[in-house]
Amino acid sequence: MFKWLKRRTASAASNGRVTAFFDEATFTASYVIRDPNSDRCALLDTVMDYDPKSGRTSTNSADRIVDYVKSENLTVDWILETHAHADHLSAAPYLKERLGGMIGIGEHIREVQAIFKDVFHLDDTFPADGSQFDHLFKDGETLSIGTLKGRAIHTPGHTPACLTYVFGDAAFVGDTLFMPDFGTARCDFPGGDASTLFQSIQKIFALPESTRIFLCHDYKAPGRDTFVWETTVADQKNRNVHVGTGNTLEDFVRMRTERDARLDMPALILPSVQVNIRAGRLPPAEANGVSYLKIPVNRL
Repeated sequence: MFKWLKRRTASAASNGRVTAFFDEATFTASYVIRDPNSDRCALLDTVMDYDPKSGRTSTNSADRIVDYVKSENLTVDWILETHAHADHLSAAPYLKERLGGMIGIGEHIREVQAIFKDVFHLDDTFPADGSQFDHLFKDGETLSIGTLKGRAIHTPGHTPACLTYVFGDAAFVGDTLFMPDFGTARCDFPGGDASTLFQSIQKIFALPESTRIFLCHDYKAPGRDTFVWETTVADQKNRNVHVGTGNTLEDFVRMRTERDARLDMPALILPSVQVNIRAGRLPPAEANGVSYLKIPVNRL
């Protein structure tokens, strides 16, 4: 059974109010950020439950967000993805159907789609042009949640399409960073690059040190008893074990290359990526009405 933890983060009136939902099954933190001056909100990095043993999906995790949004009488402007996740299926289309809002991701999703179109040997019925999403954000592009202004920062390295969304004093960094005691994202997926990730993290470190950083995952580093998904720029700069004070680009690339070579692929990478490059939609149903996921043998 999926265990969920929920935490509300207090904030100043000029900044977004953030509510987090943590899915322990995939170690994923999803968020609702709301405009403090209206009923408008955005959803980030949502989860569709998937049982790899049976191939069944369910909406228990997403329905917690639906219940929260409805209980608070909120209106959804955006359903945002920081990247095409490799560890969980996105619930974006389901939430759009239930709550409205536009599904957005970085414009470099086209590169990720092209890479995995080849990996999964998809035919031309799958266009690698980002058209599955409602909006593709450019680096530096601005967006709004009611009166709350935000911007998208291209932070590749984990994947070519990774974005950080900044609203007021809140930055949603996807997989780029983990908690300081756990470090940073892997860079060995197709299109990933350790040097690029290091440079992307410097963009995040250039934000005000008081900026709240909201992570997409927490894996509870050894010696820590609780899951945590919020930190600050200052804390990351001072204490991150991979990119904090004293860690050079050369050190980081060497560490990531050696570490990534020992990591297993995420348990849900094959179903997740196939779905998430389609903006969270399953592959088109075949003649019998059933959707099928491909398993490329000896490819990853």
